[in-house]
Amino acid sequence: MKKKFSSVLTMATMAVVGFSSCASLKPLASENIEAKPQPLELVGGQVPATINVTFPAKWFIKNATVEVTPVLRYDGGEAASTPYTFQGESVTGNGKVISQSNGGNEVLSASFPYVAAMQKSDLYLTFKAKAGSKAVAFPDIKIGDGVLSLAALANAKSEAPAIAADKFQRELTAAHDADLLFAIQQAELRASELKKSNLADWNKTVKSAQAAPNQSVDIEISAYASPDGGYKLNETLAARREGTTKKYVAAELKKNKVKAPINAKYTAQDWEGFKQLVEKSNLQDKELILRVLSMYSDTEQREREIKNISTIYSTLADEILPQLRRSRLTANIKTIGKTDEEISSLAASNPSALTVEELLYAATLKSTPAEKATIYKKVIELFPNEARGYNNLGVAEYTQGNVAAAEEQFKKAANIDSSLPEVNLNLGYVALVNGNRAQADLYISKASGAKGLGNAQGLLAILDGNYAKATQSYGNTESNNAAVAQILAKDYSKATTTLNAVAKPDATTDYLKAVVGARTNTVNQVTTNLKSAVAKDSSLANKAFNDPEFAKYLKDAGFLQAIGK
Repeated sequence: MKKKFSSVLTMATMAVVGFSSCASLKPLASENIEAKPQPLELVGGQVPATINVTFPAKWFIKNATVEVTPVLRYDGGEAASTPYTFQGESVTGNGKVISQSNGGNEVLSASFPYVAAMQKSDLYLTFKAKAGSKAVAFPDIKIGDGVLSLAALANAKSEAPAIAADKFQRELTAAHDADLLFAIQQAELRASELKKSNLADWNKTVKSAQAAPNQSVDIEISAYASPDGGYKLNETLAARREGTTKKYVAAELKKNKVKAPINAKYTAQDWEGFKQLVEKSNLQDKELILRVLSMYSDTEQREREIKNISTIYSTLADEILPQLRRSRLTANIKTIGKTDEEISSLAASNPSALTVEELLYAATLKSTPAEKATIYKKVIELFPNEARGYNNLGVAEYTQGNVAAAEEQFKKAANIDSSLPEVNLNLGYVALVNGNRAQADLYISKASGAKGLGNAQGLLAILDGNYAKATQSYGNTESNNAAVAQILAKDYSKATTTLNAVAKPDATTDYLKAVVGARTNTVNQVTTNLKSAVAKDSSLANKAFNDPEFAKYLKDAGFLQAIGK
């Protein structure tokens, strides 16, 4: 009888102990949990949080297991981060062991892929707990609310895609050369030289330039002596060759009724010409000759050293030196291109009369994307293998918000010239709009030399959460995206300057000004700019109402009036 009573007592005692153990595992108090930052903030496409959890001494019983999960809840959904498991000292498992007597402090890292609805959200810790094998219900604990989502206002659609530039030049100067060769130590023009076809062509070119209404010409004469025979002799010889040549050219200009200035000069010893001819030659010991030229600056010593190379001097005398006894005639012909008025008129009435460069330039004279697109379509029609036409038509479409149409044109341009920096930059923007970051990185990495590349790199840096790099990449760019980078880098003065300089301010520009006002505690700047932003885009009223940037103004009458609440 005593034995039976003893068994019953033992079982009762065990039950009490079990109940006691279960009862001692109580919910954590909110003061034992701290989440940072407050509010949360979008960084690099994620919403990160650092959560400090304190397990008080005597709280974590030895046979308990507690799984803790950070969860961000928002209208229409929720996102759960990686769960953390903690266990008592007598539990066999893979969780972090927490001492019953001492408790513990633990840091939980959470991250949630951002969606727009998270701007108005609540951060919770949820629990799955058990003591031994028995589940223990813990309530969820709210530890934060709202997400600062300023970085989401930076987007590829608001970036300016890159135009592939024309090469149109209003004035073009082309040099036309002809050489007159002289006999050794002679300055008289030889009949054989005056009958050469290249000289006849040169005179004809000069005459034609004089007759053309959009051309002008000036003449340069450069007379030379070869670097053999001594400096004084060659100086006199070169000067005589200059005079003879100038007299001949003046007579030809007069005969052809050409009025052109003549600028004549001479060089006593043409060592530079000598070096160039030797470099281009197949002389066996040309490296030795070039070494002599580099070692000695004195002209007479150079000549002596070269003559001492007896094995090749005769070849020099036969093949190189005769080419240096000359006068070079240069006709600098300047061509004046069409005026802007002429180009615009032809682009509309007869685009086939324009070159591809003139037609591409004609588009720059138009003010609207639609007008530019009309001209780029003509470029494509007349010059179907010109990648710039397709790229620039894509830019006009992108600027008008037609991203899919723009992408089609950019891809056509890439099929013609995949190395064109501008088309790679633009395809990078399209990839960002389409949510393909890896493809965007690849395209933009191949856009070296494209105008606006720094802006694309700045946008990528914002998306990565590297705001210092973003502000550096944007430099002095005056755009909404550049201002976003500056606000996120907490350079509010620079952001204000940038926003005030945006060429075509829109609702986002005003909204960003209001954010700067909120962060610098300038109430009037908040209300004035929000009123303007909402007038341009009514959807910004709810955004502002739910935006933690303006949380401290939710009871401010001026703020509520500005957003129509």
